[in-house]
Amino acid sequence: MQTTFEIATFGQGLHEITGEVAAWLRGATAGDGLLTLFIRHTSASLLIQENADPAVQADLAAFFARLVPRATDPSMSYLTHTQEGPDDMPSHIRATMMPVSLQVPVTGGRMWLGTWQGIYVFEHRDAPRTRQVAAHLG
Repeated sequence: MQTTFEIATFGQGLHEITGEVAAWLRGATAGDGLLTLFIRHTSASLLIQENADPAVQADLAAFFARLVPRATDPSMSYLTHTQEGPDDMPSHIRATMMPVSLQVPVTGGRMWLGTWQGIYVFEHRDAPRTRQVAAHLG
């Protein structure tokens, strides 16, 4: 079984998609398998991360912004791919540091996530985007 999720982001940060994925699984199967998620973009990532305290997502976003600042930061003066704005190349760098695909076991049509785990699109660009996440349950 396969589907594609259209995820509207509101700029840099983590956007939880656990609910959308769980709803699709409930409607698609009552069985077992391995769910693979893949983001179809080079400036965003997928993460499994804590979903209980929003401070975790804020801290992660702040850490990566500090680790890989915008191209206008003097420490990034070596960048040459800057035609699409000061957030573009840093977005590609961040995306190389984080996963673009995830696998989650599914039993009885439900993901086997831990108590505090959620699935997130990590948007690395400044402006809102529509991202596609492909899902395959096998």
